Amino acid sequence: MKPPTQRQLRAGELIRHALTDILAREEFDDPALHGKSITITEVRISPDLKNATAFSAPLGGDDMAKTIEALNRVAGFLRGRLSREIDMRFTPILRFISDDSYDEARRIDQLLASERVRRDLERRDED
Repeated sequence: MKPPTQRQLRAGELIRHALTDILAREEFDDPALHGKSITITEVRISPDLKNATAFSAPLGGDDMAKTIEALNRVAGFLRGRLSREIDMRFTPILRFISDDSYDEARRIDQLLASERVRRDLERRDED
């Protein structure tokens, strides 16, 4: 798989900032989104700039699956708002998926702090 081009990276970052602003301003009728703070950590965009995948997580990580489902339900609405915010030839079709990177980082931290790993590191220092 080819790495993203500078154009894709710029467009993804532009969309991420715009989505973050929209999500902070808008009030949604959907109970899964009502009153939630949602973080958009990254937006990856296809080479033709017509499809965008937004990695998202509710602040605190509560009800991740419900929040992502709700974001995908309102993706059309968000795309309409996005079209007014960004200056691109096409407004990409949005898809939201959960960002598990914080959970993964927490898991790695716990693993590194575990007694077994500490013991292995101490043995290495002794050698």
